Amino acid sequence: MTRKKVKLAFITNDSARKATFKKRKKGLMKKVSELSTLCGIDACAIIYSPYDTSPEVWPNTMGAQRVLAEFKRMPEMEQSKKMVNQESFIRQRIAKASEQLKKQSKENREKEMTEVMYQGLTGKGLQNLNLGDLNDLGWVIDQNLKEVYKRIEAVKKGASTSSSSSVAAAAAAAVAAAAASQAVPPPMEQKPAVVELGLDPMQRTQTEWFTDWMNSNTSDQHIGYGHADEMILPNFNDNHNANVWPNNFYP
Repeated sequence: MTRKKVKLAFITNDSARKATFKKRKKGLMKKVSELSTLCGIDACAIIYSPYDTSPEVWPNTMGAQRVLAEFKRMPEMEQSKKMVNQESFIRQRIAKASEQLKKQSKENREKEMTEVMYQGLTGKGLQNLNLGDLNDLGWVIDQNLKEVYKRIEAVKKGASTSSSSSVAAAAAAAVAAAAASQAVPPPMEQKPAVVELGLDPMQRTQTEWFTDWMNSNTSDQHIGYGHADEMILPNFNDNHNANVWPNNFYP
C-alpha cells in the first residue's frame, strides 16, 4: 500500500502538531546519524522547540561546536552557496512546479491540435479556430510532415541497402559459377568398346564369308520403296543354282 502524500501546510491542531513534531524529530535525528555513518561526513543537528526547555543536539554539544567552528572558517560566499531557509525552499518548489506546469501545458496543447488535425482530415471544418489555434495547428502539421519525410528517407536507405546486397550476392554467385565451370576438366574421348563374341570356328568362317561377299558384290539390285528407303538384294543370274549359301540347308 502506497503512503498518502502529506500536505505541506501548518497543522492548526495543537495535539496533532505536537505529535507530528516528536515523530519527525526522531526521524530527522536518525537520518543525520545514518548520513554521517554511511558517508563518513561531519554533521550536526540542533533543534529548538516550544515543547522543550533546552534544544536537542546531535551528536552532542562538543561535536556540534566543532562542526559549527569549521563552517565559520569557510568564506562567506561558500557558506551561503547552498544555504536554504524556508523562503528560498518555497521559491525553489514554486519554480519547479511552474516548469512542470509549462511542460504539461505544451503537451496538452500539442495533443489538442493533433486531434483537430485528424478531425480536419475527416472533413470537419476549421471555421471555429482563431489565429493562435491556426498557428499551433500549422506547427503540429509541420512536425508530422518532418516525421513522415524522415521515415520515407529511412525506407529508401533500407531499400537501397538491400538492393546493393542482392546485386553483390548475384555477382558473387556468377563469379563462383564461372570458377566452377573452369575447374571442371574437359570430357575424355571414350573409345567404343569392342565386344568379342565367343564364336566357334564354323560360325566365324560363315561370318567372314558373308562380310567378304557383301564387300565384293558391287552389282546389287536396289528396290525403292519411296522416300529413299531401299532394300539391297543380290543379283541372281541364270545360274540360279550358284552356291550362294554354302551349307547343307541350301543346296
